Amino acid sequence: MDSTPVQSPPRHHATHDVTNQAPPLAPYDASADRALLEGLRREGAEWAEDGIRRLGLQAGSEEAQEWGEQANRHEPELRTHDRYGNRIDEVEFHPSWHHLMRTAVAEGLAGAPWADDRPGAHVARTAGGLVWGHTEAGHGCPTSMTYAAVPALRAQPELAKVYEPLLTSRAYDPGLRVPTEKPGLLAGMGMTEKQGGSDVRTNTTTATPTGEPGVYTLRGHKWFTSAPMCDAFLVLAQAPGGLSCFLVPRILPDGSRNTFRIQRLKDKLGNRSNASSEPEFERTVAWLVGPEGRGVKTIIEMVNCTRLDCVMSSATLMRKTLVEAGHHARHRSAFGARLFDQPLMRNVLADLALESEAATTLTLRLAGAADRAVRGDAGERSFRRLATAVGKYWVTKRGPAFTAEALECLGGNGYVEESGMPRHYREAPLLSIWEGSGNVNALDVLRALGREQDTTEALFTELALARGADARLDAAVVGLKEQLAETDQVGARRLVEGMALALQASLLVRHAPHAVADAFCATRLGGDWGHAFGTLPAGTDLDTILERAFPGHD
Repeated sequence: MDSTPVQSPPRHHATHDVTNQAPPLAPYDASADRALLEGLRREGAEWAEDGIRRLGLQAGSEEAQEWGEQANRHEPELRTHDRYGNRIDEVEFHPSWHHLMRTAVAEGLAGAPWADDRPGAHVARTAGGLVWGHTEAGHGCPTSMTYAAVPALRAQPELAKVYEPLLTSRAYDPGLRVPTEKPGLLAGMGMTEKQGGSDVRTNTTTATPTGEPGVYTLRGHKWFTSAPMCDAFLVLAQAPGGLSCFLVPRILPDGSRNTFRIQRLKDKLGNRSNASSEPEFERTVAWLVGPEGRGVKTIIEMVNCTRLDCVMSSATLMRKTLVEAGHHARHRSAFGARLFDQPLMRNVLADLALESEAATTLTLRLAGAADRAVRGDAGERSFRRLATAVGKYWVTKRGPAFTAEALECLGGNGYVEESGMPRHYREAPLLSIWEGSGNVNALDVLRALGREQDTTEALFTELALARGADARLDAAVVGLKEQLAETDQVGARRLVEGMALALQASLLVRHAPHAVADAFCATRLGGDWGHAFGTLPAGTDLDTILERAFPGHD
């Protein structure tokens, strides 16, 4: 027998040992954003800061982050009939959707600001959306539409008297019941149709008077009506006097179901937690809102509000993905150093941080304008009219490229569903489409410039507040004035882009640290920049920019 001792195999690390991976981000503070908190105070809502900080901690909690993931993994399901064959047209949501909605409504992110007399109430709501949006984006649709429905509904005071107290409530009460028997309501809108899209004047849905004052019946098919489980909808339809606005309840005052046949739910690229539907109307009861033939004018205030929320949601998505990218870079090493310490990665993160701060700062300025406009400030009303369309065009355009770059910071780890980054990536393009594509918003800017001279004056009055602070900004403003004299549809996008960049730069020059404003003006206005993020020029103060973007981190 061989007596040679058996050699033990060399010890190795197990193949499944996990090293050099970032720990989970949650829990974290979604309100740890200096640009956001400074803007909140500057725009008159400093009284809301404690609540925003509390909501930021909740948004970044493990529980709330899991709600967002589950609401998108378990998508809403359409139930057209009950077990007995009765038409019910209901959509079932995962409990996590309801947790998200309940918190959003309770925190005043739906219609609550319209019932709040404090200056800055609309700013506080926007800031709340900027932090609570770190959970997920889909449930922001019904809260946004509910917020936007209130000023439009005021065109019909007798309806507003009944519905406004319920739309501004902080009580979330899902389920279809008589609206006046519920503690709180949600509102949606049905504008677009398959043959027209944004060209709502081509709508074919008809509204027939019943003989009872203000009561009509609708017949037609809407193409993209989101959140169909809302309690009521503002709908555009062709009345005898022209395109008009109507309020369509899901449940009628007698408790019967209004005809609201959901033909299907849209199979969307992203925003999958939120049900978007094609409802069909057939003798559907509707109540006139505003005069016949004035539907677009009546509902335009709703559009102004939802466009602000598109800007807010894009800025939120930027900040969320920037936080994810920075967290990964601080915990991941490559080529002998942390990614966060690698010069190229620092350049990328700093460039993204500039874009994020500019978007957040503009969002809060627009919210401040909205708040002061509804309180009677004519100058702010004119500024809001133009600047919201400008901001909606540009910030939502920047979102997809920004999100793609942030995803790339995680490498392959960001390309898997578990990271959450693919969900953000799919979400980003929606915001440049919802409430009018880029072309629609660019044309709206041209319309405002041509018909409402006070909007042009309001914009340049705003830009003049930063005159003399940066030569590149001054030159950009001069260039804008020259463009105004010769711009047509072909040049509309170039004009609106220039307006947006000048507006963002003026805000940063006035309110951000010099390093941030200087880098933004040098790259976005001065042309010292490449075509990709991460091409900031040599000499840029990356340390200051990164410390501001990621406070408290080395």
